[in-house]
Order: sequence, then structure tokens, then C-alpha cells
Amino acid sequence: MISNRQVRRLRVVVVGQGYVGLPLAVRAAEVGHRVVGLDTDVRRIKRLMLGESYVEDIPGARLAPLLTAGAYRPTVEQSDCAGFDIAIITVPTPLCDGAPDLSHIQDAARTLARYLTPGAIVVLESTTYPGTTEEVLRPLLERGSGLSAGRDFHLGYSPERIDPGNPTWRLENTPKVVSGLTPACMEAVRDFYASIVDTVVPVAGCKEAELTKLLENTFRHVNIALANELAIFAHDLGIDIWAAIDAASTKPFGFMRFTPGPGVGGHCLPVDPSYLSWRVERTLGRNFRFVELANDVNNHMPDYVVRRLAAGLNERGKPLKGSRILLLGVAYKANTGDARETPAARIAELLTAMGALVQAADPHVLDDAHPRAASLAELQRIDVTPRLLAAADAVVLLADHDAFDYPLISAHAPYILDCRRRLTGAHVDSL
Repeated sequence: MISNRQVRRLRVVVVGQGYVGLPLAVRAAEVGHRVVGLDTDVRRIKRLMLGESYVEDIPGARLAPLLTAGAYRPTVEQSDCAGFDIAIITVPTPLCDGAPDLSHIQDAARTLARYLTPGAIVVLESTTYPGTTEEVLRPLLERGSGLSAGRDFHLGYSPERIDPGNPTWRLENTPKVVSGLTPACMEAVRDFYASIVDTVVPVAGCKEAELTKLLENTFRHVNIALANELAIFAHDLGIDIWAAIDAASTKPFGFMRFTPGPGVGGHCLPVDPSYLSWRVERTLGRNFRFVELANDVNNHMPDYVVRRLAAGLNERGKPLKGSRILLLGVAYKANTGDARETPAARIAELLTAMGALVQAADPHVLDDAHPRAASLAELQRIDVTPRLLAAADAVVLLADHDAFDYPLISAHAPYILDCRRRLTGAHVDSL
């Protein structure tokens, strides 16, 4: 719901038009700002110019009127950044050999510096380690523009909180943490975000805001690792981990429900906690043991899934080699087409290497708009039909999309390894 407060119409540049940048750009345009969406991917921009969205949270019906009105303009031309009032950087921050790769942020900073003018605002939203805004982004902007942050232009950090596929918590109603290099920077950053979201949460400085995002994701990463390791031990002990989780979830205080799965995916959990771990080791010379242990557990869940699958087939008198395996859901989570860092890629790779005949079905991950691992791109994609289910030696449920017909799957699949606890029956093994 758009706020009733008067919105000062700004020229906004959003660098990066992915899962974070596109919703932000669209929302800003919808409340009255003039928005340029800059991306280096020509195919993405061509689709956006035609009103086609590759982000499920932003249907084409929201893009069309903004394009027609000129309120939102997708582009690959850096010169279109000229004259911006506020620029927001939402580019990827991957890991490279275990270390943060800030090259996309650096490229964005160099581009924006050429068009930076006195009084303008630059905000970083990309997830990164504490200190990036002040130690990496600031010098590049100042060197390229000849201006001084905090005196000539405003600089801040605001961590993204986009949850792809979440119909309840969207950009506009999720509280937005904001920060600035100086009090004046904070005020400028806060005023912009107050025009596009319902609740703004100021914090003391950029480093605190950067750590906020890493804290949120490390919390999830560690607790998912706990649930995953408990699932492994509970299975070996002959205990139903899901029943124990259900029982513990009845406690109204002191417990938060986390469930096991085939591994973690998306940009956040496989990457972000490692940014914090890297920073601690690099700056303090100490190991962040919780993150390292969580990485170890979660990174090896695909291996455990394959071992459980091989054991389940063996109990049914079938070797893994030569078996036909159907993977249901190659996105990293339910009800989204986001396949970034999905554990399905590693599972498919392991199964193929072991001689299995692997197929996949996913109603959300349909095209090449988002980068995917080669092991997924090479998979044969099929529709979920009674005949193909019956032809599979094993069906593995990895992402429990609501679009799947679970009664149909249960009725026709001879053996199911359910990594999400959506199915029951004598022929179903739960993770």
C-alpha cells in the first residue's frame, strides 16, 4: 500500500535488475519516481523492454503500465545514469575460491562515479562484509567523481530483504534497515526508502547495517545445519526427526522451527555467512567456527541425499547405476524459479557421475533467464505424468512446489525419497 506522505519525485538509477533490483525499481516507479534499471545482461533488458518479467514476484502486468508511462526504463547504456538523484547498487556478490568477489560492486561504483553530482545519493544493497561501503565503495566513488562522501554527496547502506516467492512479506511491507555515512546521509537515505516501504529502521552506521544482513542469514544457516545434522543422526538412531520437530514447535517460547532439507541454496545461505567468516579471519585472525561447521553440514547434504537414495534403491533390489531417477523441483526453495546455488545441481551431478539416468521436473524453472549450473542445464526436463512417474525407479522431491500434484505422485511413483515431508506411504522415505 502506497504511503499518503508526499513523495518527492526523484530520478532513480537501480544498478542490477535481478531478484533484488527489479522489484526495487518497479516499486520506486509505482510510487512516482522516474526509474532507470541498468543491467549488463542484454537478454534481460530486451525482455524487460518488451514487458516480460523473469522474476516471478514481478508479473508482466506490473511492468507494462510503467513502461508505457516512461516511469521505468530498462537499459544497458551506462550513459542513461546521467542526472540521477539516487543510485542503488543491487549487483551480485559471489564467492571466488572462498573469498568475497566484489568486482560487480566495483564496476558499478566506477560507472556511477562518472555521473555523480553534488547532492546525489548512492546506496549499496548488495550483501557484503562489514566495511565494504566505507572501505571499498566510498574511495571508488570519490576518486571517480572528485567529490567527497558526506560533504558533497550522500552515501549509505541498506541490506536487501527480498524473499522470492513469499506472497506475504513483500518489499513494501518488510521493514527496511537503513544507514548513512553521516547523520545527513542517513536522513537522505531514510527519506527515499520511506517513500517506497511502510517501515524504515535506522541503525547507527553502515557497518551495523552490513552486519545486520549477515546476522540474519547466518542465524538461518546455522539453525538449518542443526536440523540437517539432527536428521542424519535421527535416521541412524531410528527416530522420526519430523515428529520431534512438530512436537518441539508446540512450545510457545524459546524455540523457532527449522526443518531439514537436501541442502541450502539461493544467494544468501551458501554465500553470505562466508563473507562474515572471511572478514573475521582476515581482520581478527580467528575462525568463525559456527559458520564453518554450518558450511560443512549444509554443503554435504546433497551427498547425504544421494547416499540415502542409493540405500533406498538397494533395499528394493536395484543398483543406483542404470536406475532412472526423477528429481522434482530444481529451484532452491518452494514456489520460486530461483535456481541460484541450488542443491539440486550437486545432486544431479553426483547421480550422473554414478551412472544414474537423471530427469527433472520443475514448473517454475523454465528457461535460461537465470544462471544455472551446467549439471542442471544438461538435464532432460519432463512433465509429471502418471506414465513417467511409473517409469522412474525413484522420485526425489527436492523443492516442494505447491504446483505439484502430490496425490498423483504418490499414486504412481514406485519409490519416493521425500526431502521436504510432503508425502506419506510405505513407498516413501522421508529425509
